[in-house]
Amino acid sequence: MERRPIIAGNWKMNNTASEGVALVEALKPLVADANCEVVVCVPAIDIPAVSKAIAGSNIKLGAQNVHFAEKGAYTGEISANMLKEYGVEYVIIGHSERRQYFGETDETVNRRTLAALAAGLTPIVCIGESLEERETGKTEEVLDRQILEGFKGIDDISKIVIAYEPIWAIGTGKTATDEQANETIGYIRKKLAEVFCPVCAGKVRIQYGGSMNAKNAKGLMAQPEIDGGLIGGASLKAPDFGVIVHFDR
Repeated sequence: MERRPIIAGNWKMNNTASEGVALVEALKPLVADANCEVVVCVPAIDIPAVSKAIAGSNIKLGAQNVHFAEKGAYTGEISANMLKEYGVEYVIIGHSERRQYFGETDETVNRRTLAALAAGLTPIVCIGESLEERETGKTEEVLDRQILEGFKGIDDISKIVIAYEPIWAIGTGKTATDEQANETIGYIRKKLAEVFCPVCAGKVRIQYGGSMNAKNAKGLMAQPEIDGGLIGGASLKAPDFGVIVHFDR
């Protein structure tokens, strides 16, 4: 089944608004002829400026988090409607750093995902195992739990993007081999087919999110199960991100 690849940059807590604008201005000519969907997921405070800067380009705007309530007494949080007003189309949910440092659970990931879908945003939902879990043979057990709990109540699973991020390969310079990444993503798709339906599972775009960079992107993207990348550090350098976006060259 044909799935349009999606390369999304996760800037994490980097770039002021002016720095973000400078980055996307450098990026626009490098990705203008991309054969994939190009997204930048920026810090919330950068969203208004970056939204203006990418207007008229093929770059889509993403956020790094969204709250599950429409409004209310949730100091420091941002709702889906607030994001939509600035042209945000994608939102990262459940990144391992959110789970590790800010107490995200499969339940809160689920609630945020449902809220994003209800507002018409496309969630990029992150799942993945730690090094200890992989080494003790618990990868599939962890992924099963994250899928069963995190995707409860979703009517059309093809409306989300999944980022498989082996936690042990994030910001460490370590990367799963092309074959390891493809095998695990294949397992995720198989599980989605069991929980939802084979046709739905075949439509879901699943990214690799563990230190994909300009050097390894082509090999990873050549794998049949991998539909894109959630890019961290390499998304902060326009030339590197441009190379990743053109993985097919």
